[in-house]
Amino acid sequence: MSTRETAYLTADVVALADDADGTLHVLLIRRAKDPHVGRWVLPGGHVESGERTEIAARRELAEETGIEAGETILVGVYADPSRDPRGRYVSFAYSTRLSRMVPPTAGDDAAVAEWLPVDTALSEGLAFDHEDILRDALPWRPHDEF
Repeated sequence: MSTRETAYLTADVVALADDADGTLHVLLIRRAKDPHVGRWVLPGGHVESGERTEIAARRELAEETGIEAGETILVGVYADPSRDPRGRYVSFAYSTRLSRMVPPTAGDDAAVAEWLPVDTALSEGLAFDHEDILRDALPWRPHDEF
């Protein structure tokens, strides 16, 4: 029995912005490929050889949504062996807060890119462990029911 396992590095982005009414939204994409084709996920993807994870997160956000990240903050590292059906994927998740909801343009492996209210995204559910990542990235607000 082999004790070696190949791990793949990925980077995801939780992009947040408020609408005109102050409702917090998250930028999501619908996957165009398996696994989880058609499901909502955070923008993200593979870290290229020699690339810093934060740079990969910014690149993936731009490639999949056409939106440039502002300041980014590391949300966490997600490495549960069962988080991705393709194998061991370790994701470095970052958050960014935008001053407005810039209209996204779906690109790369995104079928659709769209801003959704956070409560809608959480109630509909996200693929992989992206719901956990989104919850971890949310600002603490005592009266919100996320």
